[in-house]
Amino acid sequence: MTIKKGSLQKITPHFSRQEFDCQDGSSYPDEWITSRLKPLCEALELIREQLGKPLIISSGYRTVKHNRRIGGVRNSQHVQGQAADIQCSNVTSSKICKIIRSLIAEGKIPKGGVGLYSSFVHYDIRGRNAFWKGK
Repeated sequence: MTIKKGSLQKITPHFSRQEFDCQDGSSYPDEWITSRLKPLCEALELIREQLGKPLIISSGYRTVKHNRRIGGVRNSQHVQGQAADIQCSNVTSSKICKIIRSLIAEGKIPKGGVGLYSSFVHYDIRGRNAFWKGK
C-alpha cells in the first residue's frame, strides 16, 4: 500500500494511520491495519464520543528498538500495534480511565489493558482485562 506524501490514511472518521506511526519515524505496519489498528481506532472513536472532545495520541506503534530505548516493557502492546497512549485537553487521566473501564464493562469496546498515568492513559486491545497505575 503506497500513500502519497502529505496525504492522511483515514482508518476511522477521527483517526489516521499516521497518528500511530512510531516516534522513531517508522510507519505503522501495513499488514496490521485491518486486524489491529482498525479495531483500536473504532474503540478510540467510542471513547472520544463519550468524552465529547478529540483525543490526542501521544504514542501508538513502537518498533522493538524504540520501545527498548524509551524503557517500555518487553512485551508491550505498542510493539504489537494494538495500543495507544491518549490524552484529552482539559480532561483528567482519571476521568478518561473511568470512561474506558466503563465502556469495557459494558462490552462496547474490546477488553484490554488500561494504564492510568498522571498525564495520559494507556489503552490496548489485548483481549483480556488488565489495569495498572503508572508513574
